[in-house]
Amino acid sequence: MSPAAASGNVTDNLFEDNLDLSILGIGVAYPPYRHGPDALETFANRHYKPSIALTKVLSINRFTGIETRASVGEVDHPLVNRPKAPSIKELNDFFREEGVRMSVNACRRAINEWGGSVDDITHMVSTTCTNSANPGFDHYVRKELGIRSSVEKVLLHGIGCSGGLAAIRTASNLALGSSHRKKPARILVLACEISTLLVRSELDSIDEEQAVRIGVCLFSDCASACIVSNNIGHEPISSPVFDILGWRHDMIDGTENDLGFDVDPLGWKVVLTPQVPSLASAAVAPAFESLIRSIPMFASRGSLPAATDFDWALHPGGSTIITGVQKAMNLNEEQLLASFEIYVNYGNSSSATIMAVMDKLRSMGEGKKEAVACAFGPGISLEMMMLRRGPARDNSYAKTNGFAEMNGHVQVNGHADVNGHTMPNGAHETDGITRTHEVAEANGLLAEELD
Repeated sequence: MSPAAASGNVTDNLFEDNLDLSILGIGVAYPPYRHGPDALETFANRHYKPSIALTKVLSINRFTGIETRASVGEVDHPLVNRPKAPSIKELNDFFREEGVRMSVNACRRAINEWGGSVDDITHMVSTTCTNSANPGFDHYVRKELGIRSSVEKVLLHGIGCSGGLAAIRTASNLALGSSHRKKPARILVLACEISTLLVRSELDSIDEEQAVRIGVCLFSDCASACIVSNNIGHEPISSPVFDILGWRHDMIDGTENDLGFDVDPLGWKVVLTPQVPSLASAAVAPAFESLIRSIPMFASRGSLPAATDFDWALHPGGSTIITGVQKAMNLNEEQLLASFEIYVNYGNSSSATIMAVMDKLRSMGEGKKEAVACAFGPGISLEMMMLRRGPARDNSYAKTNGFAEMNGHVQVNGHADVNGHTMPNGAHETDGITRTHEVAEANGLLAEELD
């Protein structure tokens, strides 16, 4: 059961009509602390002298559209309040404890929703861009969960924010390999990131280089997990969260220097140019068309479905990326509401974010039958996957994952939704496209001053 080529052109490869791949459980674990935009300003003023670059960064920070970001520590956390930024060794030691703890929590939530046993897990596919130790963090997660040492593990690196969806794609290919061998596959997929402890390293660069670096305004901490199955063998829970219909991976040529995460003695440094939103948005339409043409149930129709026929689980790399894709694909806000809500309430948690968006999407009611998941990473890489919703479930798992509902409406940081749409900090809607202050400032603070 592997994708079968319809022609000699690799880009025209068709998936089989029924891959029989499903996501049986999703788990998300955010750390306990939430910081609003004022936290970065308090922290920066505590450790750094005023400068033109810092003033610009803090101005951007107030208008990202993010209400709160999830963090492993408070503003007074000792590791980031010493005279010097923590070293990569200290960051690794912290990740070994806290990252593993968050990962185990996310995995247990996914396994509990699945209803299976750790003894049934056949593979692990994990990813992170905020740790690079050997053995990888997945080794310690496996031990803590009690998963057999013979379970096949894959740890993906170098793929940043696209890592969560790339891990699901990798798990799907592994599951298809097991199907070919007529063996069951129950694959634990895991993504974990701790970005907020890099605040001193980023602020050091802003101070020393007088560079406007906006990564310090966007990133947060999270672990997320899911179970991918090839549906061979008995399942304790018969209905999937999502079925996986197909996927698409691509690279945008000539963009290696636009988006990255460079190794540094003090951890990693975000590379993010002002061209990223337009580059990413422009790549979505051709990738979407290629994906649609590769899935028989869509390709066989008289006319191909449009992007507006689906819900979207878009990685919220920033509000300009969300609204850029929204405009490029002619989507309405409701189709991207899960992405907006994760972005507003938790920020960008890199690879771990996409599964949090998928989890939020399935908790928001029936919606459209299929959903497109999409994420961007260094390179610039693009990951896209077509998902089909499983039968409706109650929201108990989403609530366990930290999402709550009241009177049938999703509540975001206590803010009621407006006409069914939760609006980011200071946002308004123009021509059907949500505009945050970040978008309004894009041609000034972001596009001009990042040059």
